[in-house]
Amino acid sequence: MTYRCLLQMVLLLCLSTTALCRSYSLLRFQQGRSLEVCQKLLRQLPSTPQHCLEFRMDFQMPEEMKQAQQFRKEDAVLVMYEMLQHIFNILTRDFSSTGWSDTIIEHLLEELYGQMNRLEPIQKEIMQKQNSTMGDTTVLRLKKYYFNLGQYLKAKEHNRCAWTVVQVQLLRNFSFLKSLTGYLRD
Repeated sequence: MTYRCLLQMVLLLCLSTTALCRSYSLLRFQQGRSLEVCQKLLRQLPSTPQHCLEFRMDFQMPEEMKQAQQFRKEDAVLVMYEMLQHIFNILTRDFSSTGWSDTIIEHLLEELYGQMNRLEPIQKEIMQKQNSTMGDTTVLRLKKYYFNLGQYLKAKEHNRCAWTVVQVQLLRNFSFLKSLTGYLRD
């Protein structure tokens, strides 16, 4: 009797965690809300766009980020996870020259971390299947794009104008991430 009851509980637990991971509609809602918070926080940071115009640069943003494409929900998860990781890493660099609020950055990093945690179980499941998808090629282009952003900040010694340029790029990233959340449907 105990064994049967235990087996039922284990099966129920396994199925419920899988169902939670697969609830793309809930994930879409959570990610969308969190991305709006991130955009709001990023906009609260002071910037100096007028006198930093000469600092602009082409970071070779992937075409997928410039024009909305048709993504499968699995591809959207992979791309979103990759972007969030890189944005998180960028925001943990030296931004002391910007006059940005540590509190706002901490809240932004918390939101990003929460988004990555929600996506991670699904991302791992997709990666285990190892289906070559459009998301894979987009992820490679994203790595190059974020590498360019990091190199730019380093070359400009993380100065205020460089951060302003990167801030504008990150706002574009959040807009693209919001469009990707639309692909997260059950």
